[in-house]
Amino acid sequence: MKLKRILPYAKELLTSVIEAGDSVVDATAGNGHDTLFLAELVGENGHVYAFDVQEEAIQATAEKLEQANLKTRTTLIQDGHENVSNYVHSEVSAAIFNLGYLPGSNQDVVTRGASTIQAIESLLDLLKIGGLIVLVVYHGHEGGKQEKDEIISFVQQLPQSFAHVLSYQFLNQQNHPPFIIVIEKMKAN
Repeated sequence: MKLKRILPYAKELLTSVIEAGDSVVDATAGNGHDTLFLAELVGENGHVYAFDVQEEAIQATAEKLEQANLKTRTTLIQDGHENVSNYVHSEVSAAIFNLGYLPGSNQDVVTRGASTIQAIESLLDLLKIGGLIVLVVYHGHEGGKQEKDEIISFVQQLPQSFAHVLSYQFLNQQNHPPFIIVIEKMKAN
């Protein structure tokens, strides 16, 4: 067996729970890679809600979806993921976050622990039993350690009967390697 790298493992996790026709959330659209991946997974009758606070991220994601002819399967929302419950009212099977900043853009615009936790709480209410929230945690930037610590503290407090929480990381890599936190919902609140 070969150890999976972080991003391929995140995609494998999502693939394991998303079925055609599902609704899902990309909480950090960024350059649109995850939104496109999710749009392919949900099929013609599924839907992806993709959030980002930055206009350039929404535009990059829209272009990627247009090129793949998958824009009709998505709703792009220029707003913070902490407001997910204002836009998504149906059950979702999965959500993904890439925490940190938009690669190649203003590194002052970053995700923050409080808003990410608020989004996780809202998504846990929307998540179907057996569904997953996948957080890819990039923490090598200004404020990244604080966000990482806040999120770890939050997920460690989730009751085991309600959710299972997994951390997947490489311990001997240099320069703050990203890692994954996965939350699997086990029962309703």
